[in-house]
Amino acid sequence: MNSGFLYINKPADWTSHDVVAHLRRVTGVKKIGHAGTLDPFATGLLIVGVGREATRELDKFLKQDKEYVAALHLGAASDTYDLTGKIEQNDATPPAVRDIKEALKKFTGPQDQIPPMFSAKKVQGKKLYELARKGEEIARQPNKIIIHKIKLLNYDWPIMKIRVSCSSGTYIRSLAHNIGQTLGTGAYLEKLERTKIGRLKIKSAVNLDEINQNNWQEYLK
Repeated sequence: MNSGFLYINKPADWTSHDVVAHLRRVTGVKKIGHAGTLDPFATGLLIVGVGREATRELDKFLKQDKEYVAALHLGAASDTYDLTGKIEQNDATPPAVRDIKEALKKFTGPQDQIPPMFSAKKVQGKKLYELARKGEEIARQPNKIIIHKIKLLNYDWPIMKIRVSCSSGTYIRSLAHNIGQTLGTGAYLEKLERTKIGRLKIKSAVNLDEINQNNWQEYLK
């Protein structure tokens, strides 16, 4: 068996392309791709197709619902909406738990979400982050998304941890930014883990350092 899927637990500080390049070296297979990019600072489930047959089937994962666990840093804002950007602190008053739960309710259901400027989304043939790095900001068409559920997992000012179940195309960075605006505190995304794609859970994933030239085929699905 030389074609199939690898369910990878992507480590922090690796791009999704880094994972693909690493697996090409390990497997010796050139035809490898992934289903859905994770930001370099993010961790969690990344589905990788190995071989021509598997890479042709990657599209079936792209439109499936996703689940994330996210840590939001309140009392500050970032131009990238996450920890990698220019961060500005403020002197906001810490909100009560009941106020946070009420705010989260406002973000459930179908909605329009404007993609962040620091994203790989293309507008008129140009990636938004390329324009953002030049200091440019342009109007973006909102995406139609659905937030199925948001649950507050933990709150210890200034960090708020949530679990989000959502449709494909949802930017958790934008969600974090918008939650901060609603709370009046500002917020940016400090940590992000993708825990689920469709029915596939993170517990089914393998760490990259567990895969080598001799055993990679054992992990193919």
